Amino acid sequence: MPDQPPTPGVALSALLADRELGLRGLHAAQEVEGVEGVVVHAVHASEMADPSPYLLGGELLLTAGAQLGSDADGYAARLVAAGAAALGFGLAPVHEAVPPELVAACARHGLPLLEVPPGTPFTAVARTVWRLMAEARTRELRRVTEAQQALAAAAARPEPVPAVLRRLAASLGGRVVLVPGGAGSGGSREVREAGRAVPAGAAAAQEALLARVAAPGGPATATDSAAGWHLSAYALGGGPVPHPAPAPHQPGGPAQETTPAPDVAPAPAPVLGVAVPERTAGDHAITAIAAVLLGLLTTRRPAGTEAAALTRLLLGGDPAEALAGAGPWRVVHARGAGDPQALAGALGTVLMDAHGPGPRLLTDRDPAPQPGWRLGVSAPAAPGALATADAQARRALERAEAARTPLARHSEGGLPGLLDPAEARAHAEALLAPLTRAQTATLRGWLAHHGSWDRSAAALGVHRNTVRQRIARCAVLLGRDLDDPDTRMELWFALRTLDSGGNSPVT
Repeated sequence: MPDQPPTPGVALSALLADRELGLRGLHAAQEVEGVEGVVVHAVHASEMADPSPYLLGGELLLTAGAQLGSDADGYAARLVAAGAAALGFGLAPVHEAVPPELVAACARHGLPLLEVPPGTPFTAVARTVWRLMAEARTRELRRVTEAQQALAAAAARPEPVPAVLRRLAASLGGRVVLVPGGAGSGGSREVREAGRAVPAGAAAAQEALLARVAAPGGPATATDSAAGWHLSAYALGGGPVPHPAPAPHQPGGPAQETTPAPDVAPAPAPVLGVAVPERTAGDHAITAIAAVLLGLLTTRRPAGTEAAALTRLLLGGDPAEALAGAGPWRVVHARGAGDPQALAGALGTVLMDAHGPGPRLLTDRDPAPQPGWRLGVSAPAAPGALATADAQARRALERAEAARTPLARHSEGGLPGLLDPAEARAHAEALLAPLTRAQTATLRGWLAHHGSWDRSAAALGVHRNTVRQRIARCAVLLGRDLDDPDTRMELWFALRTLDSGGNSPVT
């Protein structure tokens, strides 16, 4: 099952179109251009003179104006500063009409203002928002499921790579590009494209993004935007030897250094580029499915590497000699309720010991997290150092289970040891400066629990919707895509840097 997309918000125009609610937009009297693009993520009712401290951003605030007072301009300004999406003003019993000074104040500050008729309870507005959000989420889940099935069917066709690219482009409504690494599927090194045309500025930015990810030591994923288009690039996994440089982009664990054998050159990985005019909640899940399929279809590996090593081991009995000429090798310890054989297949190996508390595997690939499993991964090791690698994988699995993370890697010092403390702290303070104390604390808890709304809410002692809305507000204030693993890791290291300095804003 693919990752579930987050719950999308509700367009304010959809609420105005609901005849049963009878809401009326007062935009004709405002200097704002309707409600196009205004999205509501929550509903909050308050009669306080200043409800802004209780807003997380993205709310439709409902009020009857009982404590409005004479400072309508300050009231509207505070709501805008708190990130309110719109203001709904209920008529009767306090006011027979929306006060003209409030209409003018909302117009000055660009705050959409709705008139709620006397026959519409505030709870009816809230229920309509939750219903529309649930319907939108159901549609998005159905879209992701249908895309998953279509991509799987495309991967089974005689020419699977172009079929998957065409299906991905159609599912996203955008343009996709596959840049080969070493030899692609069938030995082809042709750049493949599918989907609609993009503006010249977006095309140039996408080429730069693809080059960044494809470069030796480049990130595993990267995002950008240009000419109104959202761009992303994904390394699909390539040659057997990673570039000998820190790899902070690796998902599931801290940075790691690997050193290739002197006589083996790193093979570049294929890179998938995606450009969409409007990014929806399910796009990330759909693209992730396609990236897995394309990675399997385009990565060429030596035939029978593990099987040949197993045969030499059985015949000769010397592990170092049996595994020579391949690798470097990683030991993986696993815990979970899944099928060990399926896990071995996903990690691209036949070298597995399924006895004991959990499977132990030996692979020449760099493992990624696997659904239903917790993995501990050793550092890359030569055949003669596999006993040490086995102990590393065992300890890494213990850390993964303690942290409830799907994958942990062995590390020696990690990325913080490579950074200048003063520069790291200055960068962290600048990066997190737009966030309030509560938003920073929520972001830290959410990242620590790997994006789990329920576990984050339990740890912070708040409702899961509060976590969702704070994280959505953090994404807006930071101007970052929090679905991007690179972004999540940068923010996590920034938070950890401030923690270690003894004067962290995290509470």
